[in-house]
Formats: sequence, C-alpha cells, structure tokens
Amino acid sequence: MSLSSPTAKDVADLVDLARASRRFHRPWVYLSPGVKAWQSYLKRVRKSGTIGYLVRHRDTGQLVGVVNLSEIVRGVFQSAYLSFYAHAAHAGKGLMSEGLRTVLGRAFGRHRLHRVEANIQPQNRASRRLVRHLGFRLEGFSPRYLKIGGRWCDHERWALTREAWQASRSGRRRTTRG
Repeated sequence: MSLSSPTAKDVADLVDLARASRRFHRPWVYLSPGVKAWQSYLKRVRKSGTIGYLVRHRDTGQLVGVVNLSEIVRGVFQSAYLSFYAHAAHAGKGLMSEGLRTVLGRAFGRHRLHRVEANIQPQNRASRRLVRHLGFRLEGFSPRYLKIGGRWCDHERWALTREAWQASRSGRRRTTRG
C-alpha cells in the first residue's frame, strides 16, 4: 500500500473507481462517475480545509481507495472529519485498513490534529467494524445528519483522539516485541 495526493493524472482512475464500485458503495456513498465531479474534488483538496489521499496497491499501482480529512478546524479544536471509500475490486483485503492507519498517523503527526471524527450510517457494518478496529470510539447518534442519495440519513459519530491513537500504537509495539 502507498499513499499519494490526488492530481489531474488520477481522474481516470477515480472515474473507474466510481463506476466499478457503484453497487458496492450504495446506499452509503453516491460517487459521481463524471470527470467534472472529480475535477471539482481536486479543487476541494487543494484548499487548506481538506486533505485528500489516494491509497494504491504497492506492487501494481492500482487505485485501492480514497481517504479524506475534511472541514479541518485549527485553533483550540485541531479536528477534521474522516471519509473513505474503497474500490470494490480491492475490498476486504486489508489494504484500506492499512491506508487509513497510515493517514491517521499523518493526521496526528504531520497535520497536528487532535481529533478525527467519522460519521457512519448505522447499517454500514463494514465501515463501523473498520473504524472500531482502528481505535475509534462511538460517541453518539445523529438523526437525519447527512443527505445521502437524496434523503436525510441517520449517522453514528465515531471519534479518535491523538492520545487514544498514541496509546493504541504503543500498545501494539509492546505486544509485537514480545
């Protein structure tokens, strides 16, 4: 797995991800398969309030998924929202988990965030399982929180702080050393 920042050269791969993964993502995410939508996405990730990452397979270079840190708030908050989506062809292989782990390391290190929040529809078991595995804690429930696919959907609020991340990382290092 490798990470990169999205560029205009990646638009074709992003369009392919949206087209090939449409059934896999529904009803959780509605990605546009249009070139203009992805060009707009590139403009958003160039702004200071959003950081986008592409997760690619280390050996083949194939696009595995997309991870975003958005609505970044600095000052006393130092927080961002996490969003992610995988290419259906690579789902269930642990590559997105590895990519998200690397992005979280950058979020709490290089980007100096204190808190990352992921909002997930309660029925999206795979995403809930993934963030729980990464150390996120369920903090609450938000009825009719985001408009997805033309309708207001309930979401669970999952969050991870820098301290919890660091504690989980040091615990892993201790257990792997024996």
